[in-house]
Amino acid sequence: MASRNPARPLSPHLQIWRWGPHMLVSILHRATGSGMATVGTALLVWFLAAIAGGAESYATFRDVFTTDAGNLNIIGYVIGIGLTACLFQHMMTGIRHLVLDLGAGFELKTNKRYAVLTMVASVTLTVLFWLYLGIIK
Repeated sequence: MASRNPARPLSPHLQIWRWGPHMLVSILHRATGSGMATVGTALLVWFLAAIAGGAESYATFRDVFTTDAGNLNIIGYVIGIGLTACLFQHMMTGIRHLVLDLGAGFELKTNKRYAVLTMVASVTLTVLFWLYLGIIK
């Protein structure tokens, strides 16, 4: 039977840890990976079903993700920008993990700085990517 000794040390819990950017980046890495896999799979299935469904089905799919004559489809932009942001966040966090796997960046200040840099870099790359797409029309 387990004893209930109050002097026994307890394992660390979320209430005793201070929230930091390194924790946020870790959670974002998992969320972006799962999100890209889920949304990407759904889009692939929709794309394949649209192709199999004929010209009208494919036109509906295409119209969600393209603009014609200045008509903005907000759903396509939200999905596209969201997936792009997830891709860049996941990629930047993956690079951060590679640096950590090499044995560098474990100091608390450095670790937090790298975590903040991953978020700044992912937002910057997302904005630059969509600016680039807008310029090429």
